[in-house]
Amino acid sequence: MKSIVKKIIIKLKKKRLTLSVAESCTGGLLSSYLTSIAGSSKVYKLGLVVYSNKSKNKLLKVPKNNLLKHGAVSEQTCISMVKNLSKLASTDIAVSITGIAGPSGGTSTKPVGLIFIGIKAKKKILCRKFIIRNKGRIFIQKEAVKKTFKLISALIK
Repeated sequence: MKSIVKKIIIKLKKKRLTLSVAESCTGGLLSSYLTSIAGSSKVYKLGLVVYSNKSKNKLLKVPKNNLLKHGAVSEQTCISMVKNLSKLASTDIAVSITGIAGPSGGTSTKPVGLIFIGIKAKKKILCRKFIIRNKGRIFIQKEAVKKTFKLISALIK
């Protein structure tokens, strides 16, 4: 995965773009990969781990009603996270991840492995839903990060 991250950092530098992330279920893993590349500080400006609903509401202004009605793991929450991160960080690209990494916490409608990834670039927002096979918590977290990097890479061709 390090090679894709390195390519992303190089592309971002070349295009003079900045990046921020708000992570929930990945617990800082995305930020860890980004900061493992020397020179990433030129493009990577802010990383938040907003693990609890309280932190999503307090730091990213995700409405309490949204969290109660749709839950922390929802398209609505993911979009709210990325929109407000973009305002907070003032970066060219903002990324949010929320999901259920397991081993528990899943339901029939929201199974373990359900992940939402949001990306905001300029005025465009996209949110993708994935269901990652449940091969354990670390596997789900790494797959979520891998999918996020693929989305970022496609965006900054």
